[in-house]
Amino acid sequence: MTSRLKIDFVSDVSCPWCAIGLSALETALQRVAPDVSADLHFQPFELNPQMAAEGEDTIEHLTRKYGITEAQAAANAANIRERGAAVGFDFGLHKRKRIWNTFDAHRLLHWAELEGQGKQIALKKRLLQAYFTDGENPSDVELLVRAATDAGLDPVRARAILASDAYALETRERERMYTEAGIHSVPAIIINDQHLISGGQPVEVFERALRQIAGAAPAATATA
Repeated sequence: MTSRLKIDFVSDVSCPWCAIGLSALETALQRVAPDVSADLHFQPFELNPQMAAEGEDTIEHLTRKYGITEAQAAANAANIRERGAAVGFDFGLHKRKRIWNTFDAHRLLHWAELEGQGKQIALKKRLLQAYFTDGENPSDVELLVRAATDAGLDPVRARAILASDAYALETRERERMYTEAGIHSVPAIIINDQHLISGGQPVEVFERALRQIAGAAPAATATA
């Protein structure tokens, strides 16, 4: 028997610990298969909802926002890169020069979920790679259209969405729902609408939690 879990992954495409957490979660899901499977949904959260269109220098932003020195920011970056490498995610930190607004990326992710067939997770991973590995701007229309295309989505429709306010209300409503529920930092991984795992945890933490929660849940599907 296979237990199927619902996982809401609340995150931002400009959050390095979200990239680490997703890679760790995917590895954990591979380890618990086929006994446990999951329906994964990405939910919007903006780390910097007031970020201007021109963005902000990464070091200036981090030192100001968190009250740390440049040396501390560099040490944090090295730790992030090491943690990413441990779960197979490559941080090209020397390429990530600026912090950008991510609202349009979340609108596209909302649409991708509606398209089904794994389109949302493909787009999410492509956007994380574009920003953290390649240092590209996740608010740039051309990057977003290209990422959507790479994820198997219609580029014409993606461009039309970005040129309009499509899914803006839906995205804002979801953001508000999670902040009102007490989510103020990401990643926040919510399993079956009741179990919360916070932060970019190691693979073993996710694996243990998945097994424990699945063990307490009724089996959903019989395997062949």
